[in-house]
Amino acid sequence: MKFKLLVLLLIISTNTIFAKSIDTSKLEEGDIIFHESKSEQATAIKLATKSKYTHVGIIFQYGKTFKVLEAIEPVKITDLPKFIGRGTNNHYVIKRISNAKTKLTPETIQKMKEYGNSLLGKHYDLYFEWSDDRIYCTELVWKLYDKFTGIQLGNLKTLRDFDLSSKPVQTLMKKRYGKNIPYVEPVISPVDMFQSNELITVIE
Repeated sequence: MKFKLLVLLLIISTNTIFAKSIDTSKLEEGDIIFHESKSEQATAIKLATKSKYTHVGIIFQYGKTFKVLEAIEPVKITDLPKFIGRGTNNHYVIKRISNAKTKLTPETIQKMKEYGNSLLGKHYDLYFEWSDDRIYCTELVWKLYDKFTGIQLGNLKTLRDFDLSSKPVQTLMKKRYGKNIPYVEPVISPVDMFQSNELITVIE
């Protein structure tokens, strides 16, 4: 009996996670979606960047369905409801470049998707390096826009520019880098992309 009740509660919980409706009529290819993820890394990112947004993906249409190209482990295409469901309280924000009508032509979108597809399966970059050997979430979106539109979504910073003083941040950095912390490595953070003057909010 207890087992059946547990299964029922799990089903209800899972359905609740994916129940949030999405008005896809407002979406366009190339839109950028932000949410607050729940990992140890997300906690450190929030403390270091002073922002609740910790993960980013880019929306494209595959067939007739909008999905999210995202750099997790590995780079993959994720159903939009599933992406939203992984975030805290199903909260998300979708933004778009202000000159999307002229910059995001069908040809440009196709090139971005083809390049994104070439990255599928690439490992997530735990070390936030700026090389293309591995890739992290904001790096993927930033480089797609820079490469195919010339638009830079947020100013690059270095690790040194963030608040590295809290214990969770220091613990994670020690775990990742040991004593060789790359303080001058270029980094694009979710908050710097979120606050880019190039973006307007579409859905919040």
